Amino acid sequence: MLAFTRRTVTALTASLILAVASVSTPALAQQKPVIKVSSLTLPVFAPLLWNVIKARGFDAKHGFELEMHPYPSISAYYAAFATGETDALVGGPTVFQKLAQEGVPVRIIGSAITLADLVIFAKAPAIKSLADLKGKQIAADMGSGQFQVVKIYASAKGIDLGKDIAVVNANFAVARAQLEAGRVDAAMVIEPLASIILKQNPDWKIIFNGAEGWKEVTGSDGWELVPAMRADAIQRVPNGPKMLLAALADAADVIHKETAAADKIANETLKLPPGILTAAVDSKRLQAVVKPASDPAVRKSLLDMMERAVKAGFLEKMPNAGIIATP
Repeated sequence: MLAFTRRTVTALTASLILAVASVSTPALAQQKPVIKVSSLTLPVFAPLLWNVIKARGFDAKHGFELEMHPYPSISAYYAAFATGETDALVGGPTVFQKLAQEGVPVRIIGSAITLADLVIFAKAPAIKSLADLKGKQIAADMGSGQFQVVKIYASAKGIDLGKDIAVVNANFAVARAQLEAGRVDAAMVIEPLASIILKQNPDWKIIFNGAEGWKEVTGSDGWELVPAMRADAIQRVPNGPKMLLAALADAADVIHKETAAADKIANETLKLPPGILTAAVDSKRLQAVVKPASDPAVRKSLLDMMERAVKAGFLEKMPNAGIIATP
């Protein structure tokens, strides 16, 4: 009969603890899947949602680990998603439409930021609308989804943007500089630059707001940024869209209900001046609305944006219906 001394019992207990630990530790680690997202090092609001999620631990709360991959340019930001280097990102609906046409397995999983943060500034008091820009010049990024929105709106109003109004191609920061120098009569920008401009130039006037303009001509809301995941990432993490949307919704709540805390995160991570995020939220130009893409109103508005982009000649055709993720 085997005799157990105190030493052998202690040794056996230690061995059992190590054995359990060696089995359970990897199992616990595997319980939280990693979702890699494209982020930006630029002072824009696209990465703010991810920054709030990480700062508040909303990824862990909803059962996953958010792994941010920062990129210094918009092109690299989307390229990482297109090649599969990242699993998800927030971006423009029509940009995702273009990626889908190029064979990227993109699935839009919800809504995020409305078009309210897209604005056009003018300095001259006589310029009060786009119609007043006829025969004048506007600085705008012609390759952006925001420009598509403005052009579609202008077309609905009988204005040919490019003919009736001359367009000087410029990114948002350069567009602001062009207007400041008096080289153009108006500039198209987005938040947070819009709030920075108003703080420094309170006499400048907003003559166009993306959300208001889009609703005027379409009767529905439009989206500047929406979250998307790759189909292969969803296959790997089936609950990924649900978990990601839950974390994004929590981040949106912080932005709107704990704005001072969100402002601090924006200052620390995006290097935005204190108060800029608060100004954008208080003015209602920054509106984070997170709903699943399967929501009938969200789905309808997304497809409407894509259809109008095709009719305007920005894209060749409508994407497969599968671009809108369904539960």
